[in-house]
Amino acid sequence: MEFGTSYIYRKDTSQKVSTAGEYIASRKKKRPHLNKLIQFSPIFACLSDDELREFKKVIIEKHFRRNETILFEDDTSKFMYFIRSGKVKVVKMLAEGKEHILAIHGKGESFGEMGILDGRTAPATVIALEDSNISLIKKDDFRCHLLKNEKVMQEIILMLCSRLREAWLRLEVLNINKAEFRIRESLKLIGLQYGIKEQRGTMITLKLTHKEI
Repeated sequence: MEFGTSYIYRKDTSQKVSTAGEYIASRKKKRPHLNKLIQFSPIFACLSDDELREFKKVIIEKHFRRNETILFEDDTSKFMYFIRSGKVKVVKMLAEGKEHILAIHGKGESFGEMGILDGRTAPATVIALEDSNISLIKKDDFRCHLLKNEKVMQEIILMLCSRLREAWLRLEVLNINKAEFRIRESLKLIGLQYGIKEQRGTMITLKLTHKEI
């Protein structure tokens, strides 16, 4: 069973999880001729025009349908993935066959960087939460074109720090004893990341099942 297509909770400005969209929007105004590439991720937004043009040559485009597995846990890390449209969920498969959702990523975000950076296998499974268009970059191309760029490395560090803070917030939610309060705080966290601000508060338009929440 799915909850409705939207949720609304009242404004709470005590915490803010920054999104990729804010930084990307500022860079798109300066370089409209490269908007389609810049919108992938803030990582691309810090590259020069020449670097972006070269990078476009090594990008692989793929489409994934809702509930299609994009990356399996323990897969060899061969690509970094950038979400052009849609949303994905990062899950840990439990012994009894249940999914534990670790994160949800949307347009402008990326995944797969951990395996690229440390050379180990994928730490979790990634599944399309809705129909999604994903740009893939091979490990060797990523290392050749991006890892040597200091600004790109700074963006990757910022992204990893943001996800660490996200993980801390999720741990706080998991430590709440009452289920009612856990659901409320989970919706707040999702709203901080993907909510749409309205006069009444923040609307969440993600379609999530009871189990996923």
